Amino acid sequence: MTITAPTPQARPRLLSPTYAATTIGMFALVAFTAFEATAVTTVMPTVAEKLDGVGLYALSFAAPLASGVVGMVAAGARSDRHGPVAPLAVALVVFAVGLVVCGTAPSMEVLVAGRLLQGLGAGALTVCLYVVVGLVFPPLLQPAVFASFAAAWVLPSLFGPALAAFVAHALGWRWVFLGVVVLVGAATLLILPALRGVEARGGQGEASRSRLAWAVVGATAVLVLELVGSHRGAVGLLAILALGVVFLSLRRMLPAGALLARRGLPAVIGTRGLLSASFFCAEAYIVFVLQDHWDLTPGTAGLALTAVGLVWAGASQAQSRLGARVSDVVAMRWGATLVLVGTAVLTVVVAGDVSPVLAVAAYVVAGAGMGFGFPRTSVAMLAASSDADRGFNSSALSISDSLGGALALSLSGIVFGLADHAGADPFVSVFVLATGIAVLGVVTALRTAPGRGETVKSPSATGRR
Repeated sequence: MTITAPTPQARPRLLSPTYAATTIGMFALVAFTAFEATAVTTVMPTVAEKLDGVGLYALSFAAPLASGVVGMVAAGARSDRHGPVAPLAVALVVFAVGLVVCGTAPSMEVLVAGRLLQGLGAGALTVCLYVVVGLVFPPLLQPAVFASFAAAWVLPSLFGPALAAFVAHALGWRWVFLGVVVLVGAATLLILPALRGVEARGGQGEASRSRLAWAVVGATAVLVLELVGSHRGAVGLLAILALGVVFLSLRRMLPAGALLARRGLPAVIGTRGLLSASFFCAEAYIVFVLQDHWDLTPGTAGLALTAVGLVWAGASQAQSRLGARVSDVVAMRWGATLVLVGTAVLTVVVAGDVSPVLAVAAYVVAGAGMGFGFPRTSVAMLAASSDADRGFNSSALSISDSLGGALALSLSGIVFGLADHAGADPFVSVFVLATGIAVLGVVTALRTAPGRGETVKSPSATGRR
């Protein structure tokens, strides 16, 4: 009798026939939305000046992050019950409408309203993509998928800032928004056909009307905080109340223990929020400070976004290739530490007016930390999730990410205004805030290992070499 050795099963790949269409569609969608993000960051100082709305500069960044929370909760609930395809389609439409409103805005107030719509669509989009990753791709491929999301930022980071500056100069800043509408349409044609047949696997949709209501309350409180935070007296007390409401809403929307950095999944979700809060607080002002302190043009200052996009993508690819040799917990700790180092050095450089090159270098170090640690928060979250709560946990991770960033940006607007009024350097004050948040990020990252009795196995360690 002849015994035939079993044929080794081929290792799945992102571009194999089974996954190619979904991979390409998601990559295109992330790339196009990434272009919008880098382009808007490049031109927003100019937009705020043209619309006489520098006072609403921070709000123009905080608004989409805050409204995104509502989209995340709604999309998480719908995805758990009926699958991610329908909410993804709605998200793309809302995002496109927001772009049109921004591109035709006659005032900074209307532009902020458009940014709110953008955020609503983008928030839902983020959760839908995470659910797709969990439903379509095996654990072995999930770290590579999240690394591909980072790679999708490379081309926009390379050409987005320069292209945005060129478009704003040649055609006007409005076309920076309106031009992206066409790209979103192209992404829609790519992604939706690839997801036919993708359905939920029996999830019960834990996100309820109550949770959605808390999302609206939290988002509103963040916006109120930024609008009234720099006032004194009774109005200033309203800001304190708004801050308390934000934390109360987070407590209602995140897993138990997330705000206290309880070991395991709660700390993972907390780490994600603090990483975003620190880094994006600094990013919102990097182009602004390069223009203000060193008189760089928008195109030249935008090269900072190009550099950080490349380094972020490279660090993300590095963590993916390292796989099990660096656990999710270690990767998150290293990432948080690099973000702290980068923001701290950036603060010192700006305070001393040392050099724009060193300022960009410090910002890039923080970007490397994001690229290395950020994807592993997603992987660790999926490892701790089941089919029934994947949508809930995906939206919780994104809520922490988005609301954390929105809260930091709102606080940065308050700090910027108060420092400017007091005669201090407002940019240094904002970067001090970012550094303080980064310290909390490192502390929380130290608690991401599962607690006693938990046996969560990270997908990044499954079959990795």
